[in-house]
Amino acid sequence: MVTKTKPRAPKGIILFAHGSRNAAWRKPFDRLLKQVQTQGSAPAVLAFGEFMTPTMSEAAQALARTGVKRAVVVPLFLGGGAHVRGDVPRLTLEATAASGVKLKIARAIGEDAATLAAMARYCLAVGK
Repeated sequence: MVTKTKPRAPKGIILFAHGSRNAAWRKPFDRLLKQVQTQGSAPAVLAFGEFMTPTMSEAAQALARTGVKRAVVVPLFLGGGAHVRGDVPRLTLEATAASGVKLKIARAIGEDAATLAAMARYCLAVGK
């Protein structure tokens, strides 16, 4: 007997950064988003904690409008400080309630060995 499985809804990615009053500050994050969108197949959006839009809830709602039911939040922070331990979980709960998208939080990007290795290569290159 052959059973048909339901196709899974696409999984999305929310790149979450602090935010700034300086509009130029977000340029590297926009470039990162473009790379993620170009190189991956999952819908991806940026979200900010303060001063910039979209908020986490707005980003999750945008993903929901594309049919996303699950997404991973990638904190674009070097370490797991107060924002990552406190603000991100709170904002994630609010965004899930506002959008219906089930959100999972990844480790802060700076806690990843490959990220640290890339940063070390950069430091060594500019230090020559």
